[in-house]
Amino acid sequence: MTAVVEPPVARLAALPGVSTASRVAAQAERARVTGRVLPVAPALAELLPAAGLRRGSTVAVHGASSLLLALLAAPTAAGSWAAVVGMPSLGLAAAAEYGVDLSRLALVPRPGAELPGVVAALLDGVDVVAVHSETVQAAVARRLSARARHRGAVLLAAGAWPGADVELSCRVSAWEGPESGYGHLRERRVEVRAHGRGSAARPVSAVLELPGAGGVVTSAGAARGLGRELREEATA
Repeated sequence: MTAVVEPPVARLAALPGVSTASRVAAQAERARVTGRVLPVAPALAELLPAAGLRRGSTVAVHGASSLLLALLAAPTAAGSWAAVVGMPSLGLAAAAEYGVDLSRLALVPRPGAELPGVVAALLDGVDVVAVHSETVQAAVARRLSARARHRGAVLLAAGAWPGADVELSCRVSAWEGPESGYGHLRERRVEVRAHGRGSAARPVSAVLELPGAGGVVTSAGAARGLGRELREEATA
């Protein structure tokens, strides 16, 4: 009788806690189907380790409120509820242009000293909670992230946030539209870089139209080449 020897990859894949690439991909797909990952626009999916907003995670957004609105668009359009806390200057017209379903958006523009309590309460019943991080102390931020993790909500921070799972930063932008001094601003090209902890530890970047044609965020091509073009334009 001839013994069957499993290949090394098969033996490794059988060990507890070890996953092959195909298994990870299958798990990600199951997570999306079962609602553990909230959808985002395809152009943003490549920047996030789960190809969407993973429930229980904290995502810090730097440099552009438009990026935060773009992240809220697909979840609300798909039926999830979102809330924005401590951002009185957030424009509803701009949110609608980015595709946010305003009928599923709650606003608490000026919570004052009650901001931590308001955010904590919203995390108990809302899928995505966005908060301005400027007045949130580090210890409070960590408690709110822990609450989001426990409740399965997504916490979006506008600005620096201690211990964020993913950080998204807009680097350079250039508007397109007016010609010879006339016309309307139509599109803005930005380079977005993502890094974080765990599966997001390896930095990635993409050049996007934010907004693109019709207000929808779209990919503008390979990040490296276009990023150099943007920097040359900015310094010209």
